[in-house]
Amino acid sequence: MIEEVLQKKAKLVDESIPRFLPITPPDELYKAMRHLLDGGGKRLRPSALLLAAEAVGGKPEDVLPAAVAVELVHNFTLIHDDIMDEADLRRGLTTVHKKWGVPRAIIAGDALYSKAFEILSCTKSEPQRLVESLELLSKTCTDICEGQWMDMNFETRKDVTEEEYMRMVEKKTAVLFATALKLGAVLSGANREVVRALWDFGRLTGVGFQIYDDVIDLITPEEILGKAQGGDIIEGKRTLIVIHALSKGVSIDALGKSNATRSEISAALTTLKESGSIDYAMNKALGFVDGGKAALSALPDSEAKKTLIGLADYMIERKY
Repeated sequence: MIEEVLQKKAKLVDESIPRFLPITPPDELYKAMRHLLDGGGKRLRPSALLLAAEAVGGKPEDVLPAAVAVELVHNFTLIHDDIMDEADLRRGLTTVHKKWGVPRAIIAGDALYSKAFEILSCTKSEPQRLVESLELLSKTCTDICEGQWMDMNFETRKDVTEEEYMRMVEKKTAVLFATALKLGAVLSGANREVVRALWDFGRLTGVGFQIYDDVIDLITPEEILGKAQGGDIIEGKRTLIVIHALSKGVSIDALGKSNATRSEISAALTTLKESGSIDYAMNKALGFVDGGKAALSALPDSEAKKTLIGLADYMIERKY
């Protein structure tokens, strides 16, 4: 049920991307910008935006530009993340910087960022609500950068606390999901109470999703994941799993070891499982998602609301 709804929403977004982001000269720039976008993806953020609009009585087609804008911002962050992580694969595809080189990948990411605001400005809504939406998305992009900076700083620290991690995740990951929902509500004329409820739903569910994603990175085989298993371990990322393990005095030999072998990564995974850190993170993820679903009590019952609740569960049940 939920997958069918998401597929329909994703199709709407997929069909809109070429319209809002056509391949024009210089062709290679736009091909680089479209590379990951054309590679698919669940389109969870734009789908959430469309569902939020429906949940408050709006029309999904009216906020399609905003949905595409959010997906462009997401892909801008992916391109730059892959550069910083020196990743070879994303969604089973060669990363943009591996295909076009780092300098051109940076330009492609920057262009996606700027295009997002241009496309968002095409949304049909009251002028004041459109201004609020542009301000929200710009603030969100700043938050994402702050979160990424914090995440990178954590890699060289051994004393990262769970509280610091949560703040970082909220900025780096959760805020864009929350913004997608808030944009759908604001642009569709929702009242402040409902807007706040959708923001809280997105923020809490987004944190839970990132924690769960950290777990997925460790336990999912490479052929299913579409990228190297245990990448966060090699990069030395202070995920909640690692923070919990280190706080218990657990030694993770492969942590931050760029040339770690598969057997060393496998050993690290076993250690994290036996320490209870993976289960701890999974339970935290479930708790955040439950909190997010509770926030939706402020919304009237509707099919869109049911789907949002289903989306929250789907986000932490997916296997890749």
